[in-house]
Parts: sequence; C-alpha cells; structure tokens
Amino acid sequence: MTQPSILLEIDQGVALLTLNRPDSLNSFNAEMHQQMREAISQVRKDSTARVLVITGAGRGFCAGQDLGDRAVAPGQETPDLGESLEKNYNPLIRSLRDLPMPVVCAVNGVAAGAGANIALACDITLAARSASFVQAFCKLGLVPDSGGTWTLPRVAGMARAKGMAMLGDKISAQQAEDWGLIWRCVDDEALMDETHEMARHFASQPTKGLALIKRALHASADNTLEQHLNLERDLQRIAGRSEDYQEGVAAFMEKRTPSFKGK
Repeated sequence: MTQPSILLEIDQGVALLTLNRPDSLNSFNAEMHQQMREAISQVRKDSTARVLVITGAGRGFCAGQDLGDRAVAPGQETPDLGESLEKNYNPLIRSLRDLPMPVVCAVNGVAAGAGANIALACDITLAARSASFVQAFCKLGLVPDSGGTWTLPRVAGMARAKGMAMLGDKISAQQAEDWGLIWRCVDDEALMDETHEMARHFASQPTKGLALIKRALHASADNTLEQHLNLERDLQRIAGRSEDYQEGVAAFMEKRTPSFKGK
C-alpha cells in the first residue's frame, strides 16, 4: 500500500504532523496538499489537541513544490501558478496563522522554497544545526510565495530579505537564529527532544490565551497604535472571561500549580 503523504498523531494534547514524502524531500504535490488540509482540519476539530507540531520525515523538512507535479510536455499550456497558490499554499499559510493553538515547527533538514516559508509561518520554529533555509524561487525565475515576501522583511529586515530572495543562497540554521528568522538552532540529536518538551509545555498552558496572543501579534503589522490598543482591549476582555484565567488566578492565590484546560 502507498504510504500516506501526511502522518498525524494526537496524544496527550500534542498533535504531531509529519510531512511524509521523504524520497522527494517532502515536496508538495496535489495529494499531499489534500492530506495536509484534512490533517489540519482534524486538529482544529479535535477538542483534545492543544498544540500542533510540524516536522519532516527523512533527511529533509520540505523542498517546497514537487516540480514533477507541474511538468508539462513541449507545446502544452503552461500551468497557472497563481491558481496553485490560491488553492493550496495560501490557504495553508492562513490555516497555520489562524489555528487557535501554538504551532511549533521542527526543521530537521533542508527547508527550501515554500518549505522554508511554511516553517517561518509557524509560531515557534526550531531547527537542527545541520538544517538550512533556501529561498530557491529566484533560481527558477519565480517570486517567493507562501508569505515569504511578507515575512522576510519583517523578521530579517529588507536588506537580508532581498539578499535571500534575489540570490537564493543557503542560510544555515545558526544564521537563521542569528538573523531572527527562527526561535532556536539546536544540535541535531536534540531537535525532537526539545521540540516535544516545548510541545508538552504548551499543552499544559492556557492555550485559549495563547491563541489570542497570536491574533494580536499578527494584527500588529497593519494596525495603528490606536487600532491596536482597541484590539488589545477587546482580546483582553475575551481572555478575562475564560476558564483558564479564573484557574490561573485561583492557583496563584492558593499557591498551587494551575491546571489549564484551554477554555
């Protein structure tokens, strides 16, 4: 039987999603996109899931688009790449941004093209020391997509964003950390242990409040200060009515460890 392109396991609040086309460095084809949509939808609907972890099988994280899935014979009409983004990659990036829980990415090898930008779209990104990030689009005469031209200038600055996007050089995991692209670079053998430790931490936290933090941070790029103060007010009102907030205050007053439920 053909192995699924996406593996999903949900255990003790942690949803582990593994990109599972290792022979192609986990590059995306149409089937993988469909399975990815189904997996994220399952995570969103599962009331026990408190954090999503994304990683790759084999020696790479994700090489982006499987170009063989777009190959056309001479004389045939060229594919509409904009339609591909509209149908597949853009909804994926939006779903990661809007998922009401922390999304942790463990980059276990090369993250190239859309694969790099999917990793950067996650809330917390850890990378193995041997991993690398490549904005490979310019090598094919394309524009970085999957949010790349939005994310890179904001996290790395315009000069570095232009260098990465227009030169397509490989950026090491350590350099990615130094530039503020990712949260942390860790030794290869420690990557999944540290990722699982972080995931277990998030699964025990007030994840409803963490989802509101995501909303506030994502909105900050486009809001004026006045708009953002109003948003913080509105989100704090929601957070203050949550069961987690009540539990956090009670635990503080009673000098005990809180038991958060993400509600």
